[in-house]
Amino acid sequence: MINLPFFKKYGGLKILFVAPEAAPFAKAGGLAEVMFALPRALKKNGHDVRVMIPRYAGIDLEKFNLEMELEGLQVPTDVEEEKENQPRYLTCNVRKYVPPEDAEEKNLPVFTYFLENLEYYEKRSNIYGYIDDAVRWALLCRGTLEFLRSSRWAPEIIVSSDWQTGFLPNYLRTAYKNDRQLKKTATVFIIHNLFFQGMFDHRYVPEMDFDDGQSSIPSFFNPRLLKVNGMRRGIMYSDIISTVSSTYSKEIMTKDYGEFLDDLLKERRARIYGVLNGIDYDDFNPRTDKHLTENYDDDSLEKRTANKLELQSRFGLAKDKDMPIVAIVSRLLEQKGLDLLFPVAESLLKELGFQLIITGAGEAKYMGFFKDLADRFPAQVGAHLIFDPVMPRAIYGGADMILIPSKFEPCGLAQMEAMRYGVIPIVRKTGGLADSVQNFDPKTQKGTGFVFKDFDSMAMTISLIRAFENYRNPAIWRKIQKNAMTKDFSWQKSAEEYEKIFGAAIDFRKHELE
Repeated sequence: MINLPFFKKYGGLKILFVAPEAAPFAKAGGLAEVMFALPRALKKNGHDVRVMIPRYAGIDLEKFNLEMELEGLQVPTDVEEEKENQPRYLTCNVRKYVPPEDAEEKNLPVFTYFLENLEYYEKRSNIYGYIDDAVRWALLCRGTLEFLRSSRWAPEIIVSSDWQTGFLPNYLRTAYKNDRQLKKTATVFIIHNLFFQGMFDHRYVPEMDFDDGQSSIPSFFNPRLLKVNGMRRGIMYSDIISTVSSTYSKEIMTKDYGEFLDDLLKERRARIYGVLNGIDYDDFNPRTDKHLTENYDDDSLEKRTANKLELQSRFGLAKDKDMPIVAIVSRLLEQKGLDLLFPVAESLLKELGFQLIITGAGEAKYMGFFKDLADRFPAQVGAHLIFDPVMPRAIYGGADMILIPSKFEPCGLAQMEAMRYGVIPIVRKTGGLADSVQNFDPKTQKGTGFVFKDFDSMAMTISLIRAFENYRNPAIWRKIQKNAMTKDFSWQKSAEEYEKIFGAAIDFRKHELE
């Protein structure tokens, strides 16, 4: 829980979230889900919440009934001298999606603005991955501020996320610092993953290219813009910095996790907080999930057997209701700690006799490793090595445990989704995993999973063995499942924490203007 005794809570705030993606309009990762669920939860608490994203080629005007809000918005590019293909202004439009009055009941998104520009958004099918991405995000940030200058709706809080929108608080406190409409607007910058800081590898930046964050943001057409550290600038210029878990907010102030921004973060420690992301309890609900063979809840866990047998059949594994199934539902990246399995996986499978199911895609060395395991242990290992939004549901419904041995994990959603379905997490004690999974204590019967501290194959193995020992006692295992399924990871709880942060940001802004 966040303790902000010196700041009061404000009701009925006007809040604008600015991001590169937001479900259901454009989605590439977890950020889109946050931009859908958190604004809705805040709206339910009585706030006027809106979202602003670019309108990419794949966002259909008719499907979402997008209306024109403002035509011919002139966004400054900051060029000193206008040249061919380097205009002083880029012309944009702003469209809007207005949800119907019964949006909450229909699970629809909140009021959303879309910044249109033919060259940088409307011709682009993808959200990320272009050589001029820095220009596209600078345009989003500056375009948002220019739109707000001409709008009758003025937010008290602007919330930006990660390096792509780190330019916004920088522009707001420099180019727009004296603007009557904007100078009182408070800013919150959410760090979802400190590792990504801009259009470069921040670990190998030549001294000549280093961005200290003090200089003005270059013009849109200046090659120097590609070397600007949006993460650093978001941290420097925002009123409040938040991370997606409390533990991660402390970890990033250390050398091990700080990604060369730890000194800056320590300077701003008085303004750094952490709020654990939530999950959609209506969407992730074993009582109603249509992807399950048999629906169930924490009072009818015996019904999971049908899902387990179906899962084993789907992956071509030996069908055995008593066989423990360990799942990995993850992007297959170094961050996820999967290297810990390399020296021990074969021995664990042979000696402990469990089944292992993997779904996800990523780096070739991990995909090759799991494919090889599945080929060598066809009755024990099943691998579905592609991105599949549906497969995790079937796995959550039938697996017994989920393994998440991450090197670092700002928040993580898989452990919370799995617990909702009665799948017990085995996790490393880092970031959001540390905040969301309580190590099971057989004496008190409290706890929701099995936690290990060191990034070490043996530490992970010991936690797996502990889990298997408890699995052999049905009464104890049922107790752990009930503990996990009754935890509250709803977005409504997260929204209440963000309300405190917003109050702090407003008060910080007021103090600085006095």
